[in-house]
Amino acid sequence: MISPESLPVLPPALDYAGVAVFALTGALAAARDRQDIVTFWFFAVVTGVGGGTLRDLLIGAPVFWVGDATYLGIGLAAALIVWFLAPHLERRKTLIWLDALGLAVYAVIGAAKAISLGVGPFVSIAMGVLTATFGGVIRDVLAGQPSALLKREITISAALTAAAGFVALDAAGVPPLWAGAAGAIAGFGVRAGAIHYGWALPAFGVKSDKREA
Repeated sequence: MISPESLPVLPPALDYAGVAVFALTGALAAARDRQDIVTFWFFAVVTGVGGGTLRDLLIGAPVFWVGDATYLGIGLAAALIVWFLAPHLERRKTLIWLDALGLAVYAVIGAAKAISLGVGPFVSIAMGVLTATFGGVIRDVLAGQPSALLKREITISAALTAAAGFVALDAAGVPPLWAGAAGAIAGFGVRAGAIHYGWALPAFGVKSDKREA
């Protein structure tokens, strides 16, 4: 078990940003179900911290949000924003694109935290993928919606691209900020292609078509 004193200091703004993006997707899911404001907050917080919580439990680190009430405040802010702006946001398919952005950013954040705690590169990539996807799984389960992970579209692969890109660049000596930005952009680009162009990996027993990538 890693003690809190041994943890390297990571920029809190990065974690706050990743949680905020996923919290907005959680609140939007609650809006689609016409829930009350307290449920908006609950969806926002659980979606925002779900992936990071699983990551910290698996690598033996203190759960990142337990000692910092700011994450609850981020969830409340996301809930209030969606409460007042949901109709406008839903018209622009904001949930899908926010989820894509959160997926890419949080995959990098998850991998970066694992590396900072001395976890090996391959496991750090796996932690990045889990960090990026688990909150969305919880959100979809709570909302009674089929998870995007179960659809034939690129989701996990996008998170894998972001996390692996960051880890590879970091190992090559690229400054973490630039490595993280490059990994997140690559992961977001892959996910955006899946959303806009319908990219999908070949499925078992299904002939590939022109849309698959």
